[in-house]
Amino acid sequence: MIDDKGKRVSTAGPSQPVSILGFSEVPQAGDILRVLPDEKIARATADKEKDRLREQELRVSHRLTLNELYQRIQEGDVKELNLVVKADVQGSVEAVRQSLEKLSTPEVKINVIHGGVGAITESDVMLAAASGAIIIGFNVRPEGKAAKAAEDEKIDLRLYRIIYDAIDDIKAAMKGLFAPKFREVSLGRAEVRALFHVPRAGTVAGCYVTEGKFTRDAEVRLVRDGVVVYEGRLSSLRRFKDDVREVASGYECGMGLENYQDIKEGDVIEAFKMEEVPVR
Repeated sequence: MIDDKGKRVSTAGPSQPVSILGFSEVPQAGDILRVLPDEKIARATADKEKDRLREQELRVSHRLTLNELYQRIQEGDVKELNLVVKADVQGSVEAVRQSLEKLSTPEVKINVIHGGVGAITESDVMLAAASGAIIIGFNVRPEGKAAKAAEDEKIDLRLYRIIYDAIDDIKAAMKGLFAPKFREVSLGRAEVRALFHVPRAGTVAGCYVTEGKFTRDAEVRLVRDGVVVYEGRLSSLRRFKDDVREVASGYECGMGLENYQDIKEGDVIEAFKMEEVPVR
């Protein structure tokens, strides 16, 4: 054990930085180091922690997705399908809940364990992780931390604009017919910071690209308070007065939306593309 001056030390107190040598495996940043009375207890504690981490990894790797629902039903692994439903208005939440719960069969019962209005939050993802649920969203988007948490926890997060598309997907998945042909690939994210009214062009949003990049041909959606209010394409993409093909993260630009003028400061514009997925 070596202190910050390069001297060997036998003890280290609170807030004292030291380098420790002799680990059989390289620890990860954020790992907790515990001091125990002897080596036997230390080994037993380490083995117990390894078992806990292994169980956690197995739980994550066995998260249920719609793609594998039918196979898991056939194998008898699934008796209940838990869902978390988020929508833009309460009426949609109730309509979805009732429609989905009617899909229950003698083999599989569908439970909507939580329904709410607004953006998909990190709490929704944690609930889905704890209950093995799939998240269904209608005209809403996940918050930044929620999207990252869903990816880390391997939660199947499905976003729809039409209620019947979700019902058809789950019905098809239960029958073994589900085969999504496209998936959404996120390209970039920008914040609307100012608005300009340009003759013949209408409303142009002065934006700051916070993530990824925007390309002139990308599909875009306008999100307000976590709710999707527009989805379509860009009518213009400019840097200063010049039309450009793309704008990267960290730069400002002007964006116009095709056939849509009701843009507000504070809105978020997301760029994405739909990518074909081979049928399995």
